[in-house]
Order: sequence, then C-alpha cells, then structure tokens
Amino acid sequence: MTERQPATGKREKDRPWLMRTYAGHSTAEASNELYRRNLAKGQTGLSVAFDLPTQTGYDPDHILARGEVGRVGVPVSHVGDMRRLFQDIPLDRMNTSMTINATAMWLLALYQVVAEEQGVDITTLQGTTQNDIVKEYLSRGTHVFPPGPSLRLTTDMICYTVNHIPKWNPINICSYHLQEAGATPVQEIAYAMSTAIAVLDAVRDSGQVPAEKFGDVVARISFFVNAGVRFVEEMCKLRAFGRIWDQVTRERYGIENPKQRRFRYGVQVNSLGLTEAQPENNVQRIVLEMLAVTLSKDARARAVQLPAWNEALGLPRPWDQQWSLRMQQVLAYESDLLEYEDIFAGSHVVEAKVAELVEESLAEIGRIEEMGGAMAAVESGYLKSQLVASHAERRARIESGQEKIVGVNIFESTEPNPLTADLDAAIQTVDPAVEAQVTSALGGWRDTRYQPPFNHPRPCKALERLKEAAKGTDNLMEATLECARAGVTTGEWAGALREVFGEFRAPTGVSSAPVAVAASEGTGLALVRRKVEITAREMGVGKLRFLVGKPGLDGHSNGAEQIAVRARDAGFEVVYQGIRLTPEQIVDAAIAEDVHGVGLSILSGSHAQLVPDVLERLRVAGATDVPVIAGGIIPQGDAEKLRAAGVAAVFTPKDFDITGIIGRIVDEIRKANKLDPLEVPA
Repeated sequence: MTERQPATGKREKDRPWLMRTYAGHSTAEASNELYRRNLAKGQTGLSVAFDLPTQTGYDPDHILARGEVGRVGVPVSHVGDMRRLFQDIPLDRMNTSMTINATAMWLLALYQVVAEEQGVDITTLQGTTQNDIVKEYLSRGTHVFPPGPSLRLTTDMICYTVNHIPKWNPINICSYHLQEAGATPVQEIAYAMSTAIAVLDAVRDSGQVPAEKFGDVVARISFFVNAGVRFVEEMCKLRAFGRIWDQVTRERYGIENPKQRRFRYGVQVNSLGLTEAQPENNVQRIVLEMLAVTLSKDARARAVQLPAWNEALGLPRPWDQQWSLRMQQVLAYESDLLEYEDIFAGSHVVEAKVAELVEESLAEIGRIEEMGGAMAAVESGYLKSQLVASHAERRARIESGQEKIVGVNIFESTEPNPLTADLDAAIQTVDPAVEAQVTSALGGWRDTRYQPPFNHPRPCKALERLKEAAKGTDNLMEATLECARAGVTTGEWAGALREVFGEFRAPTGVSSAPVAVAASEGTGLALVRRKVEITAREMGVGKLRFLVGKPGLDGHSNGAEQIAVRARDAGFEVVYQGIRLTPEQIVDAAIAEDVHGVGLSILSGSHAQLVPDVLERLRVAGATDVPVIAGGIIPQGDAEKLRAAGVAAVFTPKDFDITGIIGRIVDEIRKANKLDPLEVPA
C-alpha cells in the first residue's frame, strides 16, 4: 500500500487516541482543580472516578459510607456537587468518561442538567458512562439492584441517549475488571460479548427503539478493556474482539453498515499486575501494556488511560498521573507509530493466535447462551465461580514460580528506592476531615435546596413519580431527570428504587471453586493443613473456623476470595458472606459462628476507621481471644498504627504467598489462645 505523502515529503500522521487519566478524590472542588490542571497539561478527555458511596447509591452520612467518602473518587451527592465538579469546564467541548454503573442513570441525569445550565445543546454532548452492571456482580462489587431491574436501568438509559443524546456512549461493556478478577483472554472476550448480547437483546425487545434505528444503538455500544503485560497475546485479543463483534452484530442483529459494526474500545492498562515490591518496575509494565493497544492500527484503542507507577502503594499524586500522561504523549508525538498502516498485517503468528482466541471465545459464548445468557449465568454463579477458579490458578502459578514477576518471586534483591524513601510522601493522602466536611455540606444542601439561589421544587413529588415509574414500564430517565432538577440526593434516588426493586447479594464463587494448589506430602499446603489439624485438636474443636470479612463499600473481593478458598483448602471452616458489611454485622457473625480468627480485606483506604471499629466491638463482646488480621492496600505507617491498635498481622500486595499467609493466621490463633508455637512438620 502506498503511504500518504504530502508535499513536505513527510508522512501524514493519524490522529492520536483520546488521552485520559482516571481521577477524582476528596471533594468536587478539589477534583475540579485537578481536572483543569490535567487538561492544561494536554489531556484530551476527562475520566471521572466517583467514590464508593456515590457508586453504590448512598449519601455520605449513611452508616456504610463511613471511611469511604472521597477516598477512591469524588463524592457527588446532588446537582450542586456536579456543578462544582465541572465549573469552568465547557461541557460542549469535553469528552467525559464516567466510571459509574449501578447509579449510572442518576449521574448522567446530573451531568445533563449541568450541561443545560451551561446553555449546552445536549445533542452535542460527548462521552461515556460505563453502565455495565454484569461485571459488578462478578468482580468490582458496586451493584445495588437485582439483575432484572439493573438491566432495565441500562436499557432505558441506552434508549434515551440514542433518541436524545446521540453522540453519547451510554454503555461501556467492561472486560477490564474481569481480567483483574482472574479472567483468561478467552473468558474476558466471551463474558464481555455475552454481556453485550444480553444488553442488545433487552434494548431490541423493549420496543423503545424502532427497528430501522437499531444500527444507531449498536454504533453507540463501546467497550472498556484491560491490557496485561503479555502484550502480543493482548494485542491479538483485541483483534479477536473486533472480529467477533463484527460477526455478532452482522449475523445476530442484521447490521449491514460496517461503520456501525466497528469495535470501539477504550482501555485502562492492567493494575492487577502492578507490584508493591520494586514499584519502579511498574513503569515498564505500563509502557508494554500501552503498546498492546496502540501498535496495531487495525485494533487501536480509541481512548487510553494509564495507571500510575505507585497505585499498588496508594492513591497517586498529580505528578504521578502526569508521568503516565507523558508516556502516551511521547509515543503519539515523538515516535513514528501513527505514520504507518497496520504493522502486524500478514503476520502468520498473529493470525494463528487470533484464530485460536476467536474459536475458543465463540465456544464459551455458546455455552453461556445455552444457560440462558449472561444474566442467567450470573444468577447461577457460573461466571463468578469460573473467575475465582482462574484467579486461584494464576495465584498458584505465581507462588510456585511457574509465572515469574520481577521483584516479587524473581530478582528480588534491590537497591534502596529513592522514589519511596519517604513512603508517606510517595502517595496522595485524603485528609480524614474531608468526610466530616462533605457530610456537613450535604446537611446544608438538604436544609436549603428549596431556598434561593437554588429554588429547587420539593423533591418528594419527584421521588414519588420515580417510584411509580419503577413499578410500571415507563422509561426511568425522565423521572430521574426530574429528581436531579429537584435537588434530590444520590441516596434518596437510589433509596426510592431500592424500595421498589430490592437489593441483590451476588454469588461469591468461593464454595464451588476447585482446589488450585497441590497438597501432596511435603508441600507447603500439606504442612499448613497439619498445623490446622493439630491446633484444632489442641483447642478441642472439630475444625478451626475463620471469618473473612469485607467491611464498608469496597467491592474488590478478589483477595478476600482467594484467602477464603485457600483457608478452606487448608482445612478451615470458612465463613464468608461477601461484600458490603458494617463492622457490627461482621462482629455479630463472628460471635454467632464462634470463629477463631477474623480476616478483614479493604482496598479502598477505609481501614484506618473500620478495622479499629471491629477490634473495639470484639473487645466489648468479650472475644479478645479472636485475632484480627488485616489485608489490602495499607501504607506502612497505617500498618504500624493498626498493629498498635491490636491487629495481629497486616498483609499487603507484596505478600503473594497465600499459603504462607494462612500459616501465619494459624500461628496468630495459637498465640491468641496461649498455645505454644508449633513447628512443622509435626
């Protein structure tokens, strides 16, 4: 193919992809300042991170929101917060991605109302709402409602945007978190495609979009994928994604226009593979993962956001996010990548790998179809159990050394790291006072939303209309917009729908996960099993009982599930009730089940408040002989404070040996019960 060469003799360059950083924390005002700084640095789109209360439909003063406000994203409780979040940012010139799912309709309504207040014609709005609830049941845990009502919210929102905000991507089918939860490339493709099929079938069957406009629906479906460090396989995965999407949309939905069948995706490269040990190595990991989604023109991402090198340590600082943005800019503007056609075209290696992925993915999609589709496979627990099993197998490969990770299980010796010499200064911290500030501001909003300068109508009528619409079959977007204009809060909107739809606790996948680590004589797991048996016998109990708890709103349950599965395989009776529990509920379960140890898993940063609460409640209940173990992204300073408060042990992502962790838990149970240290083999 002849290259395009203008009169200057230099090749024309393709337009770069949208460049984003995933950002938001503390308050709407602080996040607005961060967004405007990032845009000034050359970022070409916004990617909004919301805090966990906003994602799960709670106001900042709800009991479950304690310790979570402003930690992993920005709190948005009402239209006033959305105004402040986008103050001095013209929404008619912005491409905004919002990582929001269960409450996606609510946040889009707030965004539309703010755009209208700016005088923007909403038909010009461009951006994306993630709005993929299936992966929330499987991996990220911010679901609220049961699958049926959740799919209705998604369907109503897609139909509304196609008819009223035609440039908006109303759903971002999200395989990113599936890979984080252990998905293989085949599972990532198959589960994402099965989700897309479930959504498109629901939109088609709703009758809200005329058959002649269904191509417009397909054209607005976008995907959000993960790219791991095996970048050749990951690049092939994206080519396979595109081929399957083209086939599904053509054969199942009869879409003739190839532009409408185009596989459009954005990417956040892998955060699961970022290490706390030798975190400087994360820079080259991020670069390799970025290449997987940019090198191939025929499978190039439309938007890319990169994590920061220190995300396994805590919240990145603005400088760290700038570093990740500069990686993209150097590739796009300094290299010659964008001057060429697809550099992998004709590669027999690539073609063979793509064909293999397509064949295996279509087979798995077929299995899910036979079960009744993605929603049925969620409710049966099939998808979750498959992911838990895949993740367990991956962890076993790392522990055995079969899968090598530099700085973790190979080449572990290192020079002192100047980047982390002052660890407390190497990450962004959220002032604990922010929560009280946000909660107080919410109280002020509730008291004054009817008064000047806001003059919102009373929200009770809007909420009643929302509930009536939810009981019927009307599209819920109009009633949601009315709530936004009335000054309704996030918790009030979600609470009204909870009254009608109820809530949903997703299957954990733990009980059905197969054994992933060999326990033959002499192995680490066999030795730990022996310790468990001896300890139970010495304590005069049939089995040691261990409770794994997820306090607060952090739904990233991968670590908790792997601890639960390995503890089960080591001979513990495991109590694991899933995500989103209060400290009171966890302690009540610990007392009722008469457990011998409690493990708490928190990745959102709320450990400083929630773990001491559990400790105090156990003390009041008289269970001082029950050791508490904490795990998660916990900075060293916080770990020291937790141990001083009475936590028996703290584990962070650098502690990859799960069998060793279980052994330590047995040791702490023995110590708490005044048993002599046990040497194995015994």
